[in-house]
Amino acid sequence: MAIFRQYIAPLLVVLVFLIALVAVSARIFLPSDMAAPAPIGLIIHNS
Repeated sequence: MAIFRQYIAPLLVVLVFLIALVAVSARIFLPSDMAAPAPIGLIIHNS
């Protein structure tokens, strides 16, 4: 149990942080219209 607490748990925390950092940083490389938040509202398409 000490091995998990000393080595594995901190490694998992760092990995989750790095994955979240990459996911948030990826917005820099998106086109500006894709990086904007999704519109809220009803979109009606007549075809």
